[in-house]
Amino acid sequence: MISNFNFYKLLPWAVTLLLILPIIALIFNAFSIDNSGTFQHLIDTVLLTYSLNTLFLILGVVSLSFIFALPVAWFVACCEFPSRTILQWALMLPLALPPYIVAIVYTDLLDFSGPVQQFLRSLMGWQQISDYYFPDIRSLLGAILILSLTLYPYLYLLLRSAFLGQSGALFQAARSLGLSPLAAFFRVSLPLSRSAIAVGLSLIAMESLGDFATVNYFAVSTLTTAVYDTWLELGSLTTAAKISSLMLLALVVLITLENYSRRKQKIYQRSGATHTELRFVLRGWKKWGALLFSWSLLIGAFILPLLTLFYYALSYFSESLNARLWQYTLNSFWLAIIVAGLALVIALIVNFYQRLSPGILAKSCIRLSSLGYAVPGTVVAIAVLIPFTNIDLLLNQLLVEFGFSRVGLLFSGTLFILVIAYLVRFSAIAVGSIDSSLAQVSPSLDLASRSLGQNAAQTIRRVNLPLIKKGMLSATILVFIEAMKELPTALLLRPFNFETLATYVYQFVSDEMIEFAALPALLIVLMGLLPFIIVNRLLENAT
Repeated sequence: MISNFNFYKLLPWAVTLLLILPIIALIFNAFSIDNSGTFQHLIDTVLLTYSLNTLFLILGVVSLSFIFALPVAWFVACCEFPSRTILQWALMLPLALPPYIVAIVYTDLLDFSGPVQQFLRSLMGWQQISDYYFPDIRSLLGAILILSLTLYPYLYLLLRSAFLGQSGALFQAARSLGLSPLAAFFRVSLPLSRSAIAVGLSLIAMESLGDFATVNYFAVSTLTTAVYDTWLELGSLTTAAKISSLMLLALVVLITLENYSRRKQKIYQRSGATHTELRFVLRGWKKWGALLFSWSLLIGAFILPLLTLFYYALSYFSESLNARLWQYTLNSFWLAIIVAGLALVIALIVNFYQRLSPGILAKSCIRLSSLGYAVPGTVVAIAVLIPFTNIDLLLNQLLVEFGFSRVGLLFSGTLFILVIAYLVRFSAIAVGSIDSSLAQVSPSLDLASRSLGQNAAQTIRRVNLPLIKKGMLSATILVFIEAMKELPTALLLRPFNFETLATYVYQFVSDEMIEFAALPALLIVLMGLLPFIIVNRLLENAT
């Protein structure tokens, strides 16, 4: 045991309390009286429209992501066809692209003045917009398409793992009973993957609910944009808290329904040949169909946006490369490094608490510390503002009463609050990664170490930590990637005269200057892509 028994039990709960305090404060503030009448005005006018837009957005993105992810996951896991080994990792790359960057690329390509419509007008002889119909990318349907292209890898990754882990003998048995490959897929493989589908679609739904930049750029009013507008434009923190609480309630309902739908599902598979060993070879039109669908999805979701960014970045390189770009790159890099390091420390604290004292308290500690990941960035920003703004006000009031000068916004006006918000949002990623790594370390190793005279701290340092190095690196890199891309939290909480690459890009996007946004956007992608490749290699080596 660690010498100070109380310390190692109190520290995890102190860290967890810091992470959930903003959410508690948000719920408490949502029940306070809105003297401005702003929330009632929203109820009477636009709140229903915002709610319906949010619902349609989530349903659309979930449905289209399922259509994208399901076929390609089956192709790469269970079939053999040309370029399969490339596609199995390349189809994950859209995760490195923030949705709002893909949105500005496709807007530039598909707008009236874009190359696609210019080509159609020159080909068909059309002169003006009234001569033909072309779907407007800046719409709810456009937002659904863009978010689906960038979020489908969440489901693809889970489905591919699920298909690879299934017993191929079950599929072969279904075939021997007279079912076609398609019928066997729907009757056997798909039901066995229900858990992966539910989790993947839940992640996509939560990301869709939390998206701000894409829907705001496309002028689609959702609950997320309502939170942003009521705080920055109307200055009503109480109203923003009430809307945020509605979103939090929607998330709780969503997760509860997902868990309830699988409450009686228990699937046990016998060991034996997997789909990896029993892949069937695609030939003829099936091979070309798989190639066409898979490569079209990859080109549309990743290759085309990336090439477009490269083109603009090279064309406007001299104008875009300046001192501000380097400063904002350093800001983003060091902010992401600090958040990733602190998130790793938090993950180690709560996970080793469970390792040393397994039970319902430790499990509750882990679950509560991971609660923030399900909360959208705008909601986290408002949640963090509430307690730390009150702490700043109380601190300044006390200083004045004791004859000292005010210190200003010591917490809510500095980088401190931005780091705290990022930790609330992304610590769950590190906690989950460390949890899965520690689960693979046999408890008997701990017992052997203790029998040799090592205490708990020495066992952690000499046995556990060396065995979970890959998990620690994966956790750090994944949090780093998310912190580099995060926009809504940075927009709401960044201190005066502090910009990140994400907020810098958004300024150009808001001013319709995609050419100057290309280079910093490309830096965001590349700084996320390289660590993403490292994580993928680590996962491949671990399997």
